[in-house]
Amino acid sequence: MGHPVERESGAAASFELPPGQRVQRGWPVTHYGPVPKFRPERWEFRVFGATADGEKHCWTHEEFTALPYTTVMADLHCVTKFSMLGAEWGGIPARTILDLAPPDPNVTHVMVWAEYGFSSNLRLADFASDRTIFATHKDGELLTAEHGFPLRLIVPHLYAWKGPKWVRGVEYMTADRRGFWEERGYHNIGDPWKEQRYSYQEAPGEGPEL
Repeated sequence: MGHPVERESGAAASFELPPGQRVQRGWPVTHYGPVPKFRPERWEFRVFGATADGEKHCWTHEEFTALPYTTVMADLHCVTKFSMLGAEWGGIPARTILDLAPPDPNVTHVMVWAEYGFSSNLRLADFASDRTIFATHKDGELLTAEHGFPLRLIVPHLYAWKGPKWVRGVEYMTADRRGFWEERGYHNIGDPWKEQRYSYQEAPGEGPEL
């Protein structure tokens, strides 16, 4: 597993609650479906879709966890209204993946894919944030299987469902389309500070074109 080589500056957790949230002590386990069994010999992280070179890029688990490791101090805001404040997330920045496997200039969104076909769509700007991280650790400890080991995405400025557990890859897209929870009535963007919880709250332009 990778070792910390730097700590982000200016990335302190907000220690503030978005509207409608409450402080959570501890970290509840919330997910849909069973916890997948990790098989390192079969695990692969893929970047595909509208890549700049038109090729699919792949990393084994050993290769992926050898990428430069960093930490981000960030809160976690669940759409079920609990917030966990001031966690330290360790892992590989999303920007590293964008640098190693650049998207085509026409890419506007990504779909983050996880085990069992679970998915979450993000605007490219949200994915490219300096604070978006593919986490392998929380507070210096490896993630547990229930919390997403070996890899989960953390997007601190969006609701937690936008960062799936058990991530396996990223698809670059030149047009938006809804992911798993977005297809089931959750907001397409998911900004907790705007309480963007459900799709009926979407303003024009916040969802994919029909």
